Amino acid sequence: MLAIQFNERVIDYKDWATILFVLSFVIVAINKNVFQVRFNEFIRLAISDKYTKIYKDSSNMTSGFTISMLFVQLFSFAFFIVLFLKQFEISKTTNGILFLQVFTFISVFVLSKYLFEKIIATTFKIEEFNEQFNLLKVSYRTYFGLLLLPINFILFYNPSLGSNWFYIVIINIIVISNLVTYFVALKMYQNVLIRKIFYFIFISLHP
Repeated sequence: MLAIQFNERVIDYKDWATILFVLSFVIVAINKNVFQVRFNEFIRLAISDKYTKIYKDSSNMTSGFTISMLFVQLFSFAFFIVLFLKQFEISKTTNGILFLQVFTFISVFVLSKYLFEKIIATTFKIEEFNEQFNLLKVSYRTYFGLLLLPINFILFYNPSLGSNWFYIVIINIIVISNLVTYFVALKMYQNVLIRKIFYFIFISLHP
């Protein structure tokens, strides 16, 4: 008599990721068409600081372009963390629930950091400067988040790629993005650095 053996079939649905990827690319496409001049300057951030000089006014922090691109940034970094957890078997699957948890954590962390810096800026009476500085950081991190978006897409739909890809991305996207952000900030605000040295120390110590 033949023995019938049942094996568990694990299905990792990717529809949720596809929808979010499409949504992110749609946001980028809309911004490219609605804010043509601004978007063209934005994508040149790696070779020119013209964007940060033109759109340094604090009112740009709450503009439609900044907020929508911030979503793309949060999605990119959250999705990369999910891929990282899956690649190194910290998590067994890349499901939507895990992504939602990571996305929520990063969003709360970013908001908490923003509020913390706002409190410090109020203490030192440099609210306007703080808004400009935050806008600068958001711009560069959003830029690197945009670069990370297609990398996430490739890694997610090509799971056979080795872990070396993750090391390259971590070093070149996450670490360097933060270093570049602070380097550009120090360069732009070097004239006021001495007067606001304690503010820079506080925000540097806070991740």
